[in-house]
Amino acid sequence: MKEPETIPVSREVNTPAVTSQPTGASVPMMKSFVASAAAGSQSSTAVAPSAIRNFLQAKSSGRVADGAFTGLMVLCGLSIFAIVVLIVTVLVSHSQLSIKAFGWHFFTTRTWDPVSGDFGALPFIYGTVLSSLLAVFLAVPLALATSIFLLDICPKFLRGPISFLTELLAAIPSVVYGLWGVFVLVPIVRDQAGPVLVKYLGWTGLFVEPNFGVGMFTAGVILAIMIFPVISSISRDVMRAVPTHQREAVLALGATRWEMLRIGVLRNARMGIIGSVILGLGRALGETIAVTMVIGNHPAILKNLLAPGYTLASVIANEFTEATGDLYLSALIEIGLALFLVTIIVNAIARLLVWAVVRENAGSAH
Repeated sequence: MKEPETIPVSREVNTPAVTSQPTGASVPMMKSFVASAAAGSQSSTAVAPSAIRNFLQAKSSGRVADGAFTGLMVLCGLSIFAIVVLIVTVLVSHSQLSIKAFGWHFFTTRTWDPVSGDFGALPFIYGTVLSSLLAVFLAVPLALATSIFLLDICPKFLRGPISFLTELLAAIPSVVYGLWGVFVLVPIVRDQAGPVLVKYLGWTGLFVEPNFGVGMFTAGVILAIMIFPVISSISRDVMRAVPTHQREAVLALGATRWEMLRIGVLRNARMGIIGSVILGLGRALGETIAVTMVIGNHPAILKNLLAPGYTLASVIANEFTEATGDLYLSALIEIGLALFLVTIIVNAIARLLVWAVVRENAGSAH
Protein backbone atom coordinates (compact mmCIF):
# COMPACT_ATOMS: atom_id res chain seq x y z
CA MET A 1 0.00 0.00 0.00
CA LYS A 2 1.31 3.44 -0.88
CA GLU A 3 1.97 5.68 2.11
CA PRO A 4 0.36 9.09 2.05
CA GLU A 5 2.61 11.98 1.25
CA THR A 6 3.51 14.32 4.11
CA ILE A 7 3.19 17.96 3.45
CA PRO A 8 5.92 20.05 5.21
CA VAL A 9 4.58 22.78 7.38
CA SER A 10 6.67 25.92 7.60
CA ARG A 11 6.58 27.85 10.88
CA GLU A 12 7.34 31.45 10.44
CA VAL A 13 8.88 33.23 13.44
CA ASN A 14 8.40 36.91 13.58
CA THR A 15 11.82 38.25 14.58
CA PRO A 16 12.39 41.91 14.80
CA ALA A 17 14.63 43.37 12.25
CA VAL A 18 18.09 44.03 13.63
CA THR A 19 19.90 46.86 12.10
CA SER A 20 23.62 47.20 12.34
CA GLN A 21 23.45 50.82 13.41
CA PRO A 22 20.52 52.70 14.91
CA THR A 23 19.20 55.60 13.05
CA GLY A 24 19.32 59.11 14.36
CA ALA A 25 15.66 59.05 15.39
CA SER A 26 15.94 55.80 17.36
CA VAL A 27 18.91 56.89 19.56
CA PRO A 28 16.87 59.06 21.97
CA MET A 29 14.26 56.36 22.25
CA MET A 30 16.85 53.74 23.16
CA LYS A 31 18.44 55.99 25.81
CA SER A 32 15.12 56.64 27.44
CA PHE A 33 14.32 52.95 27.34
CA VAL A 34 17.62 52.01 29.05
CA ALA A 35 17.19 54.71 31.72
CA SER A 36 13.65 53.57 32.52
CA ALA A 37 14.81 49.93 32.70
CA ALA A 38 17.65 50.81 35.10
CA ALA A 39 15.33 52.82 37.30
CA GLY A 40 12.88 49.96 37.37
CA SER A 41 15.59 47.45 38.32
CA GLN A 42 16.83 49.70 41.14
CA SER A 43 13.34 50.21 42.47
CA SER A 44 12.67 46.50 42.29
CA THR A 45 15.91 45.55 44.17
CA ALA A 46 15.85 48.34 46.80
CA VAL A 47 15.36 47.09 50.38
CA ALA A 48 14.04 49.18 53.20
CA PRO A 49 16.75 49.92 55.86
CA SER A 50 16.56 47.73 58.96
CA ALA A 51 16.07 48.93 62.50
CA ILE A 52 19.74 48.18 63.36
CA ARG A 53 20.96 50.29 60.44
CA ASN A 54 18.71 53.15 61.47
CA PHE A 55 20.02 52.88 65.05
CA LEU A 56 23.67 52.93 63.98
CA GLN A 57 23.08 55.83 61.60
CA ALA A 58 21.31 57.75 64.34
CA LYS A 59 24.28 57.42 66.68
CA SER A 60 27.12 59.93 66.61
CA SER A 61 30.38 59.18 64.78
CA GLY A 62 32.41 59.03 68.04
CA ARG A 63 34.62 62.00 67.27
CA VAL A 64 33.60 63.80 70.43
CA ALA A 65 34.29 60.80 72.67
CA ASP A 66 37.62 60.00 70.97
CA GLY A 67 38.72 63.61 71.18
CA ALA A 68 37.81 63.81 74.87
CA PHE A 69 39.69 60.57 75.62
CA THR A 70 42.80 61.74 73.74
CA GLY A 71 42.75 65.06 75.52
CA LEU A 72 42.45 63.36 78.90
CA MET A 73 45.43 61.09 78.17
CA VAL A 74 47.55 64.01 77.00
CA LEU A 75 46.61 65.92 80.14
CA CYS A 76 47.66 62.99 82.34
CA GLY A 77 50.99 62.74 80.55
CA LEU A 78 51.70 66.45 80.84
CA SER A 79 50.74 66.41 84.51
CA ILE A 80 53.95 64.46 85.26
CA PHE A 81 56.04 67.33 83.93
CA ALA A 82 53.86 69.78 85.82
CA ILE A 83 54.40 67.91 89.08
CA VAL A 84 58.19 67.87 88.62
CA VAL A 85 58.25 71.57 87.78
CA LEU A 86 56.03 72.31 90.78
CA ILE A 87 58.32 70.38 93.15
CA VAL A 88 61.43 72.18 91.86
CA THR A 89 59.67 75.53 92.12
CA VAL A 90 58.62 74.95 95.72
CA LEU A 91 62.08 73.73 96.75
CA VAL A 92 63.81 76.69 95.10
CA SER A 93 61.41 79.24 96.55
CA HIS A 94 61.69 77.86 100.11
CA SER A 95 65.49 77.63 100.00
CA GLN A 96 66.09 81.20 98.83
CA LEU A 97 67.15 82.31 102.30
CA SER A 98 69.94 79.71 102.45
CA ILE A 99 70.98 80.32 98.85
CA LYS A 100 71.35 84.06 99.45
CA ALA A 101 73.18 83.55 102.76
CA PHE A 102 75.75 80.93 101.69
CA GLY A 103 75.70 80.70 97.90
CA TRP A 104 77.86 77.97 96.38
CA HIS A 105 79.92 77.77 99.59
CA PHE A 106 77.01 75.84 101.07
CA PHE A 107 78.20 72.76 99.15
CA THR A 108 81.91 73.17 99.99
CA THR A 109 81.77 73.92 103.74
CA ARG A 110 82.21 71.22 106.37
CA THR A 111 80.63 73.05 109.31
CA TRP A 112 77.07 72.18 110.32
CA ASP A 113 76.20 74.21 113.41
CA PRO A 114 72.51 75.04 113.84
CA VAL A 115 73.23 76.94 117.08
CA SER A 116 75.48 79.55 115.44
CA GLY A 117 73.60 79.47 112.13
CA ASP A 118 76.57 78.16 110.12
CA PHE A 119 75.58 75.47 107.62
CA GLY A 120 77.60 73.46 105.13
CA ALA A 121 76.48 70.35 103.26
CA LEU A 122 79.86 68.85 102.33
CA PRO A 123 79.82 66.08 105.02
CA PHE A 124 76.38 64.97 103.85
CA ILE A 125 77.42 64.97 100.19
CA TYR A 126 80.50 62.94 101.11
CA GLY A 127 78.45 60.42 103.09
CA THR A 128 75.84 60.08 100.34
CA VAL A 129 78.39 59.52 97.58
CA LEU A 130 80.61 57.18 99.61
CA SER A 131 77.79 54.96 100.90
CA SER A 132 76.18 54.76 97.44
CA LEU A 133 79.45 53.87 95.69
CA LEU A 134 80.19 51.26 98.34
CA ALA A 135 76.74 49.77 97.80
CA VAL A 136 77.27 49.63 94.04
CA PHE A 137 80.70 48.03 94.53
CA LEU A 138 79.16 45.28 96.66
CA ALA A 139 75.93 44.76 94.71
CA VAL A 140 77.06 44.74 91.05
CA PRO A 141 79.12 41.49 91.09
CA LEU A 142 76.40 39.60 92.94
CA ALA A 143 73.63 40.99 90.71
CA LEU A 144 75.46 40.15 87.46
CA ALA A 145 76.33 36.67 88.68
CA THR A 146 72.70 36.04 89.62
CA SER A 147 71.47 37.30 86.25
CA ILE A 148 73.88 35.10 84.31
CA PHE A 149 72.98 32.10 86.46
CA LEU A 150 69.24 32.57 85.91
CA LEU A 151 69.59 33.04 82.14
CA ASP A 152 72.05 30.35 81.07
CA ILE A 153 72.95 28.02 83.93
CA CYS A 154 70.00 27.65 86.32
CA PRO A 155 67.75 24.58 85.84
CA LYS A 156 64.24 25.41 84.69
CA PHE A 157 62.56 24.18 87.88
CA LEU A 158 64.67 26.58 89.98
CA ARG A 159 64.47 29.59 87.65
CA GLY A 160 60.99 30.64 88.72
CA PRO A 161 61.49 30.46 92.51
CA ILE A 162 64.87 32.22 92.43
CA SER A 163 63.53 34.98 90.20
CA PHE A 164 60.55 35.43 92.52
CA LEU A 165 62.75 35.65 95.61
CA THR A 166 65.06 38.12 93.89
CA GLU A 167 62.19 40.41 92.96
CA LEU A 168 60.70 39.97 96.44
CA LEU A 169 63.69 41.79 97.92
CA ALA A 170 62.61 44.93 96.06
CA ALA A 171 59.16 44.79 97.68
CA ILE A 172 60.41 44.76 101.28
CA PRO A 173 59.83 48.16 102.96
CA SER A 174 62.84 50.28 103.81
CA VAL A 175 62.05 50.35 107.53
CA VAL A 176 62.18 46.54 107.62
CA TYR A 177 65.68 46.64 106.17
CA GLY A 178 66.56 49.21 108.83
CA LEU A 179 65.26 47.06 111.66
CA TRP A 180 67.09 44.03 110.30
CA GLY A 181 70.23 46.12 110.09
CA VAL A 182 69.94 47.33 113.69
CA PHE A 183 69.25 43.93 115.26
CA VAL A 184 71.24 41.62 112.95
CA LEU A 185 73.77 43.41 110.76
CA VAL A 186 75.14 45.88 113.33
CA PRO A 187 76.13 43.11 115.82
CA ILE A 188 77.72 41.11 112.99
CA VAL A 189 79.82 44.08 111.83
CA ARG A 190 80.76 45.00 115.40
CA ASP A 191 81.68 41.55 116.68
CA GLN A 192 82.59 39.39 113.69
CA ALA A 193 83.12 41.14 110.33
CA GLY A 194 84.66 44.32 111.74
CA PRO A 195 87.59 42.69 113.59
CA VAL A 196 88.43 40.59 110.53
CA LEU A 197 88.45 43.66 108.28
CA VAL A 198 90.59 45.59 110.76
CA LYS A 199 93.07 42.70 110.98
CA TYR A 200 93.55 42.11 107.25
CA LEU A 201 92.69 45.47 105.66
CA GLY A 202 93.62 47.87 108.43
CA TRP A 203 96.82 48.81 106.59
CA THR A 204 94.68 50.59 103.96
CA GLY A 205 93.26 52.99 106.53
CA LEU A 206 89.70 52.12 105.43
CA PHE A 207 89.01 49.76 108.35
CA VAL A 208 90.43 50.90 111.67
CA GLU A 209 89.23 51.16 115.24
CA PRO A 210 86.97 52.26 116.82
CA ASN A 211 84.26 49.98 115.48
CA PHE A 212 80.78 50.53 116.91
CA GLY A 213 78.87 48.50 114.34
CA VAL A 214 77.00 51.53 113.03
CA GLY A 215 78.83 53.40 110.31
CA MET A 216 79.45 53.87 106.61
CA PHE A 217 80.25 50.21 105.91
CA THR A 218 77.03 48.98 107.51
CA ALA A 219 75.01 51.53 105.53
CA GLY A 220 76.74 50.41 102.33
CA VAL A 221 75.84 46.76 102.99
CA ILE A 222 72.19 47.66 103.62
CA LEU A 223 72.06 49.72 100.42
CA ALA A 224 73.73 46.92 98.44
CA ILE A 225 71.00 44.49 99.51
CA MET A 226 68.31 47.04 98.58
CA ILE A 227 69.64 47.86 95.10
CA PHE A 228 70.62 44.28 94.26
CA PRO A 229 67.17 43.28 92.85
CA VAL A 230 66.99 46.44 90.70
CA ILE A 231 70.36 45.81 89.05
CA SER A 232 69.72 42.08 88.69
CA SER A 233 66.27 42.44 87.14
CA ILE A 234 67.23 45.08 84.57
CA SER A 235 70.50 43.33 83.68
CA ARG A 236 68.62 40.09 83.12
CA ASP A 237 66.13 41.79 80.79
CA VAL A 238 68.93 43.48 78.82
CA MET A 239 70.92 40.26 78.45
CA ARG A 240 67.77 38.42 77.39
CA ALA A 241 67.35 40.97 74.58
CA VAL A 242 70.66 39.86 73.00
CA PRO A 243 69.73 37.86 69.84
CA THR A 244 70.04 34.09 70.16
CA HIS A 245 71.96 33.73 66.91
CA GLN A 246 74.85 35.67 68.45
CA ARG A 247 75.16 33.13 71.24
CA GLU A 248 74.94 30.26 68.76
CA ALA A 249 77.51 31.85 66.48
CA VAL A 250 80.06 32.16 69.29
CA LEU A 251 79.46 28.56 70.38
CA ALA A 252 79.75 27.39 66.76
CA LEU A 253 83.24 28.88 66.60
CA GLY A 254 84.33 26.61 69.45
CA ALA A 255 84.00 29.01 72.39
CA THR A 256 83.27 27.78 75.89
CA ARG A 257 80.17 28.81 77.81
CA TRP A 258 82.06 31.50 79.71
CA GLU A 259 83.56 32.86 76.48
CA MET A 260 80.11 32.88 74.92
CA LEU A 261 78.73 34.86 77.87
CA ARG A 262 81.67 37.26 77.90
CA ILE A 263 81.89 37.86 74.13
CA GLY A 264 78.38 37.22 72.86
CA VAL A 265 76.23 38.46 75.77
CA LEU A 266 78.03 40.78 78.17
CA ARG A 267 79.78 42.75 75.44
CA ASN A 268 76.51 43.43 73.60
CA ALA A 269 74.60 44.21 76.80
CA ARG A 270 77.27 46.36 78.45
CA MET A 271 75.44 49.67 77.93
CA GLY A 272 72.24 48.29 79.40
CA ILE A 273 74.13 46.83 82.35
CA ILE A 274 75.75 50.21 82.96
CA GLY A 275 72.29 51.75 82.84
CA SER A 276 71.01 49.29 85.45
CA VAL A 277 73.98 50.11 87.67
CA ILE A 278 73.30 53.83 87.40
CA LEU A 279 69.62 53.20 88.14
CA GLY A 280 70.60 51.29 91.27
CA LEU A 281 72.93 54.13 92.17
CA GLY A 282 70.01 56.54 91.91
CA ARG A 283 68.04 54.34 94.31
CA ALA A 284 70.94 54.29 96.75
CA LEU A 285 71.39 58.06 96.63
CA GLY A 286 67.84 58.72 97.78
CA GLU A 287 67.41 55.98 100.40
CA THR A 288 66.47 57.43 103.78
CA ILE A 289 65.06 55.35 106.63
CA ALA A 290 67.25 52.25 106.43
CA VAL A 291 70.42 54.33 106.10
CA THR A 292 69.40 56.65 108.92
CA MET A 293 69.00 53.70 111.29
CA VAL A 294 72.48 52.21 110.72
CA ILE A 295 74.88 54.95 109.54
CA GLY A 296 75.45 56.62 112.92
CA ASN A 297 74.39 60.17 111.88
CA HIS A 298 77.60 62.08 112.57
CA PRO A 299 78.52 64.96 110.18
CA ALA A 300 82.18 64.21 109.61
CA ILE A 301 84.45 63.42 106.68
CA LEU A 302 86.52 60.39 107.67
CA LYS A 303 88.48 57.81 105.72
CA ASN A 304 87.51 55.03 108.11
CA LEU A 305 84.49 53.14 106.73
CA LEU A 306 83.68 51.75 110.17
CA ALA A 307 83.17 55.27 111.56
CA PRO A 308 79.71 56.92 111.71
CA GLY A 309 78.63 59.20 108.89
CA TYR A 310 75.70 61.17 107.52
CA THR A 311 73.85 61.46 104.19
CA LEU A 312 71.68 64.10 102.53
CA ALA A 313 68.52 62.08 103.00
CA SER A 314 69.20 61.09 106.60
CA VAL A 315 69.94 64.64 107.77
CA ILE A 316 66.59 65.78 106.37
CA ALA A 317 64.78 62.90 108.07
CA ASN A 318 66.50 63.50 111.41
CA GLU A 319 66.50 67.29 111.71
CA PHE A 320 63.59 68.63 109.69
CA THR A 321 61.11 68.42 112.57
CA GLU A 322 63.65 70.01 114.93
CA ALA A 323 64.49 73.00 112.73
CA THR A 324 63.73 76.11 114.79
CA GLY A 325 64.91 79.01 112.66
CA ASP A 326 64.04 80.05 109.14
CA LEU A 327 67.66 79.77 108.00
CA TYR A 328 67.94 76.28 109.47
CA LEU A 329 64.79 75.17 107.68
CA SER A 330 65.90 76.80 104.43
CA ALA A 331 69.24 74.97 104.58
CA LEU A 332 67.51 71.62 104.95
CA ILE A 333 65.22 72.40 102.00
CA GLU A 334 68.27 73.32 99.90
CA ILE A 335 69.74 69.92 100.74
CA GLY A 336 66.50 68.37 99.52
CA LEU A 337 66.74 70.38 96.30
CA ALA A 338 70.27 69.15 95.66
CA LEU A 339 69.26 65.54 96.35
CA PHE A 340 66.21 65.84 94.08
CA LEU A 341 68.19 67.19 91.14
CA VAL A 342 70.97 64.62 91.50
CA THR A 343 68.46 61.76 91.64
CA ILE A 344 66.60 62.97 88.54
CA ILE A 345 69.80 63.35 86.53
CA VAL A 346 71.12 59.91 87.52
CA ASN A 347 67.83 58.17 86.72
CA ALA A 348 67.52 59.96 83.37
CA ILE A 349 71.01 58.85 82.34
CA ALA A 350 70.22 55.27 83.35
CA ARG A 351 66.98 55.20 81.37
CA LEU A 352 68.69 56.56 78.27
CA LEU A 353 71.42 53.92 78.44
CA VAL A 354 68.93 51.06 78.88
CA TRP A 355 66.76 52.36 76.02
CA ALA A 356 69.77 52.71 73.74
CA VAL A 357 71.02 49.15 74.22
CA VAL A 358 67.55 47.59 73.89
CA ARG A 359 66.88 49.57 70.71
CA GLU A 360 70.27 48.61 69.25
CA ASN A 361 69.77 44.92 69.97
CA ALA A 362 66.23 44.97 68.60
CA GLY A 363 67.47 46.57 65.38
CA SER A 364 70.28 44.03 64.97
CA ALA A 365 67.82 41.16 65.47
CA HIS A 366 65.88 42.28 62.39
